[in-house]
Amino acid sequence: MRKPELVDAVHTAASLDTKTQAEAAVDAVFDAITKTLSKGEEVTITGFGTFKVSKRAARQGVNPRTGEKIQIGAKTVPRFSAGKSLKDAVA
Repeated sequence: MRKPELVDAVHTAASLDTKTQAEAAVDAVFDAITKTLSKGEEVTITGFGTFKVSKRAARQGVNPRTGEKIQIGAKTVPRFSAGKSLKDAVA
């Protein structure tokens, strides 16, 4: 499912008047999650899962073309951990 299909699903499920309203609702949820993660905080949606920020340490890698060893810098990445209800629904 891509964003347009998600907007259609929200439009139908929430009985909104227009798809523009549904798209605004989807965008608002994504923006709220993004802003919270950018502050280093986590977002927990009970039964669905938890979005959190994780720090990846610097490490040494290998360039596959040349075999040369390179240094890969540390970075911060988003993570998602599925909740029990989501795991049960998928299983």
